[in-house]
Amino acid sequence: MKLGMIGLGRMGGRMAERLRRAGHEVATFDPSVDSTASSIADLASQLASPRIFWLMVPSGKITESSFAEVLAAASPGDIVIDGGNSNFHDSQARAAVAAEQGVAFIDAGVSGGVWGLDNGYCLMVGGDAEAVEAVEPIFRDLAPADGYAHVGEAGAGHFAKMVHNGIEYGLMQAYAEGFEVLRKSEFDFDLQELAGIWRHGSVVRSWLLELLHDAFAQEGSGLDRIRGYVEDSGEGRWTIAEAIAEDVPVPVISAALFARFASRDDEAFAAKVNAALRAQFGGHAVASNDEQR
Repeated sequence: MKLGMIGLGRMGGRMAERLRRAGHEVATFDPSVDSTASSIADLASQLASPRIFWLMVPSGKITESSFAEVLAAASPGDIVIDGGNSNFHDSQARAAVAAEQGVAFIDAGVSGGVWGLDNGYCLMVGGDAEAVEAVEPIFRDLAPADGYAHVGEAGAGHFAKMVHNGIEYGLMQAYAEGFEVLRKSEFDFDLQELAGIWRHGSVVRSWLLELLHDAFAQEGSGLDRIRGYVEDSGEGRWTIAEAIAEDVPVPVISAALFARFASRDDEAFAAKVNAALRAQFGGHAVASNDEQR
C-alpha cells in the first residue's frame, strides 16, 4: 500500500522505515528533516486516491493544525490516521468533522517507543470498521504477531492508549521506589545485578525492568548523569480525569503522577510548609538554607 507519513520524529521516522521494509510505499512530510514532500498539500499530490494520511506528530496544537491541513487537501474516500497521543475526546471530534467531508478518521494508539522498528509496535485502533479493514495491512505490518487489534469506534484507540500509559506510570513508579529503597538500605546491593536476575523467573520481570537493567549498565547504578526530573505528556492526567468521571479509584496511577510533579521541584515548597508547621506546633528544629551553605 502507499501512504503519506506526516511527522518523522523518534516514532514516525522508524514507523515509516518499518513499513518500507514490509514493502509499502511511504511518502513523507516533516519540515525538520528531509522528506519526499515540501508540504502537506504536496504530500497529497504524491498519493493516489483513496489517499491514506498518517499523522505522527505531538498531541495538541500541532496535531490540530496538521489535521486541518490534511482535511483541506483531502477528498471524499480518503483516510486519516492519527497515531499520536491525542486526547480521545479530540479524536471523537475530529472523526465527526472528517465524516462531514466524507473522509474516514482512525485513531491509533501506538506503543513500542524507539524499539518498535525492529520489535514492532503494539497498535490499539479505533474507527469505522470498513475504513480500518481497508488499511489493516499497514497495521499488521507495523505490529508484531498478536500486537494489533481494532478495539472499537472512533476514540477507542486513543482511550485504550491513555489507560495503557496510565498503567505505565504506575509500573515505572513502583520500580523507581523499590530501587531507591534498595539503594538507601544498609546493604551494598549491586542494583544492576538485581535488575538483571529479576529479569529471569521473577514475578516482577517485564520489558521495563529489562530497560532499567540496560540503563544501569550504561549509566552506572547511581545514574549520576541523569537528573531526577520526570515529565508527563498528558495521558496520566487524562486517565485520572476519566477515572474520577467513572467513580473508579486509581490511587497508584494518581500517586505516580504526583510523584512526577514532585520530581520537578529542586526543593518542594510543600516540604517547607511541612517543616514550618512542625516547628510551630511542636517546636521541632528547622534546617535553614544558610546552614547548607
